[in-house]
Amino acid sequence: MPDTRTVAVLSPFVGGDYYGALIAGVNRAAVAAGDRTIAVQTLDPGSPSADISGVPDFRQPVAWNHLDGAVVLPGAVDAAYVRRMRDAGIGVVLIGHELPGVECPVVVADNRGGVRDSVHDLVAHGHERIAFGGDLDHFDLRERHEGYRTGLRDHGIEPDPALLFDAMDNHETGGVDIAERLIAAGMPATAIVLGTDRNAIGLVRALTGAGYDVPGTLAVVGFDDIADARFLRPSLTTVCQPLDRLGRLAYELLGQGPGMHVVPSELVVRDSCGCPPKGLQLAEDRYRAQFDDTAYLQKTLDIQYGLSIELLGRHGRDPLGLAWLGRTPARAGRLGLWRPGERAIEIVGAYDAADPARASTRAVLPVEEFPPADLFALADGEAGQIVFVVPVRSEAHDWGMLAAVGRIQDTTPPGREMMNHSGALLALALEHTALLRSLHESEERLRQAALHDSLTGLPNRALFTERLRRAWQRSVADPGHHLALLFLDLDGFKQVNDTLGHAVGDRLLVHVGQRLTDLLRDGDTAARLGGDEFVILLDGVDLPHGPRHVSDRIRAAFVDPVPLDGHEVRVGASIGVALSTDGVAAPEDLLRHADAAMYDAKTQRRAARAG
Repeated sequence: MPDTRTVAVLSPFVGGDYYGALIAGVNRAAVAAGDRTIAVQTLDPGSPSADISGVPDFRQPVAWNHLDGAVVLPGAVDAAYVRRMRDAGIGVVLIGHELPGVECPVVVADNRGGVRDSVHDLVAHGHERIAFGGDLDHFDLRERHEGYRTGLRDHGIEPDPALLFDAMDNHETGGVDIAERLIAAGMPATAIVLGTDRNAIGLVRALTGAGYDVPGTLAVVGFDDIADARFLRPSLTTVCQPLDRLGRLAYELLGQGPGMHVVPSELVVRDSCGCPPKGLQLAEDRYRAQFDDTAYLQKTLDIQYGLSIELLGRHGRDPLGLAWLGRTPARAGRLGLWRPGERAIEIVGAYDAADPARASTRAVLPVEEFPPADLFALADGEAGQIVFVVPVRSEAHDWGMLAAVGRIQDTTPPGREMMNHSGALLALALEHTALLRSLHESEERLRQAALHDSLTGLPNRALFTERLRRAWQRSVADPGHHLALLFLDLDGFKQVNDTLGHAVGDRLLVHVGQRLTDLLRDGDTAARLGGDEFVILLDGVDLPHGPRHVSDRIRAAFVDPVPLDGHEVRVGASIGVALSTDGVAAPEDLLRHADAAMYDAKTQRRAARAG
């Protein structure tokens, strides 16, 4: 499809009844025009909420080489990121917010008009002490507050600063906090307009739980018209912002000049404002749709539970392989990990539900080309499927990016969608795997330190004694299996230490250890017992020629001088040999016999030099 354009939606989360609904609107418009959509999550997976987390420090140019345009949702990225996109030739449209220094189309709901209409409705019910609550850190909430002020002034009522309640967030917790402050102030208002439905839901539940009557004591109006609003008791009067239309218009404005575009909102009157109760009005098609949503949410819970077991359970499967995506409705997926020191990402895991053999193998891509182009062909846009990208990042480590093809989730609360859950669990699984690997490596280092000489790396006395014991048991069980022990002491080592220093002496010992290792078979063992004393176990050797041959090779290895720090160091080797056929009764006796033979050899060498 050479004419197919790719449009990204940058969003704090890539699902939920706000972000997901906007993404769905963009996708429907894109599909109708023959284009495709990719949704990129900019918040770390597992973040508690977009409000609490703030605008993320998201800087990676994910998928930029694929993009013909981008729609940026509130709180997704900062102005600098959007300016970089525009400089790269990617057209941008903003929904629900403005950014300083960014000249592009902006699409907003009629926040002012919708709230103004809600204030008019409350005044018509006889209210004059009308409060406003919302998180004024956000552009659209400030717009709604202005609509509230305008609505009061339309009726000659001057806004009272004491009736403004700045919410801690846009969620139920913010509404609970406002309810507690209203109660503490002695309920100074008879009605309140909340900046979001979730604020309103939290407030209504807190007030009714404290024994207050809604709307009798306090009439309440929200904003958004989420699905929960109609099922609240009392049902929530709210302002409906058409998220689908916002998304569609944003897509249509890609490539056009800057300007503010306002989509009308509508007051939806229900019980909480004081109007006569109408009961729960549901047509059959709406009832069936609600049942389908409930069933889908239940399935989502089952999927998330299964993911938790799959990624965090003790089954030993590698999370990088993406086989766990088979527990989800995802059609395909790719996992990319950052290449150290590069702005590139390596595909380390792939999943394809329809054709496992078609999943791509390892590849390294610039981050601008992640996810791989083949993933887009697997998304059925008309069925609400798009490509999602979510960071795989924890507090301790930024691992990379997970891309998957799946259905847009636009009925869950923001941040509860499968992609965010998958990214968070995958990051934890990778942290767990890395921790286990680190512990195993630490354990191996400790084991090495306990059983090996710290200077030469050769087995120490403890490990050598264990290997000698096992070899002795084999020789006892099999009379044809013979052992030989060579005890080696360096001649002239003390002079090296005294004249050239211990540092040179240490390097000489390392050199000796390496020479001994090179001379031996794989099944033999060379160990350092301490100082300049080494011992060699020949396990399974022909007697008497094998030990004599090895001894001769060792002595020959010390004929030539050893160059160390500009010096030519000469040392010799006194070697004592003990055999398992010498009539010894225990492996310890074999070691003592070899030690004694070494001292005999050293005495003979000294006597020969003296004569």
